[in-house]
Amino acid sequence: MGAGAWAVFRVFLRLGLTSFGGPIAHLGYFRDEFVARRGWLSESEYAELIALCQFLPGPASSQVGMAIGLSRAGIRGAVAAWCGFTLPSAVLMILFALGLTRWGAALPADALHGLKLVAVAVVAQAVWGMARLFCIDSTRVLLAVAAAAMVLYWPQAWVQVGVIVLGAVVGLSLRRVAEPAEGSGLAISLSTRMGLSMLACFLALLLLLPLAAQYFSSSNLRVFDAFYRSGALVFGGGHVVLPLLQAEVVSPGWMDINRFLSGYGAAQAMPGPLFTFAAFLGAAMSAGPGGWIGGLLGLLAIFLPSFLLVLGVLPFWSRLRRQRGVQAALAGVNAAVVGLLLAALYDPLWTTAVRDWRDAAWVVVGVAALMWAKLPAWLVVLALGLGGAVSVWFAG
Repeated sequence: MGAGAWAVFRVFLRLGLTSFGGPIAHLGYFRDEFVARRGWLSESEYAELIALCQFLPGPASSQVGMAIGLSRAGIRGAVAAWCGFTLPSAVLMILFALGLTRWGAALPADALHGLKLVAVAVVAQAVWGMARLFCIDSTRVLLAVAAAAMVLYWPQAWVQVGVIVLGAVVGLSLRRVAEPAEGSGLAISLSTRMGLSMLACFLALLLLLPLAAQYFSSSNLRVFDAFYRSGALVFGGGHVVLPLLQAEVVSPGWMDINRFLSGYGAAQAMPGPLFTFAAFLGAAMSAGPGGWIGGLLGLLAIFLPSFLLVLGVLPFWSRLRRQRGVQAALAGVNAAVVGLLLAALYDPLWTTAVRDWRDAAWVVVGVAALMWAKLPAWLVVLALGLGGAVSVWFAG
């Protein structure tokens, strides 16, 4: 790793240790650090990266970080940015998984119930915020409601992918109201040949991994395929990965829903990207190698699609994003994503975590703390974790 890549790693490591608050907050931290303080990018270049992340599936803040690292130190800089920003929370999530695996049986029943209530509150906040941003007319509201109904009625992973495709098709009807993006492009020293190679690798893995996992009957390949597909097909980033991962991990019996939601609740208190939830799953579930190796396997698999897509699309993005049809399709995808998240809010979150009026009251408190009091997510996690435990104690 060259001097430029090491400099990128050090800056992103500090952000990875201190960036609480989710993807929107991360983008604010990045702007302060790289536009206002260091001058690595201009405002227009940074806006270009935000537009790219809205277009691509995957975690928005991590993709922005990869692109910034790429612009500073090439592909090694992109890897350094991802490592610095991701590893702190990934290590903490693996340690949490190992602790649950070793001492979970000694915990009182429902000791982690409060973490499930945190997940309900955080996803409710995300649904509301994304609905206000993306469902701004009757067409998109109806699309979101229809998407939620379809996913709840047919709770299969392929239906979730189909809903995203349907959103893009319906979104094309919004072509007349979609505005082409503005702003100058970010200068990236990648050839179109390199971009095509990365996109070909992305598609090859997406198509061939399921076949390879079935042909070789390998548990490790099945795990890698499940996390890779989740990272490749989630639009909206962050919380939207919840229903995809639940379908991939809980439905086949690799992990029970209570431990799944406990890990998801704990992820809210971590700095860095929410996608490091995959490290918890890989370390704690029964399939795959488990432990540290399983955590790293899940982590690499879920982030690999974003890495390939950022490097693959950047050489073409400045021209592509100015097309009105692309913006229209993206508007439909965003509305469908709101429906996916709304469905996940009801099942499995609400149906599993909220058992009586006390739990419902704690969820309302959590939503109010996040949306109106603007308290940091880690503080809400601690408060609802304690509150959930107290509710269980009194109910018992």
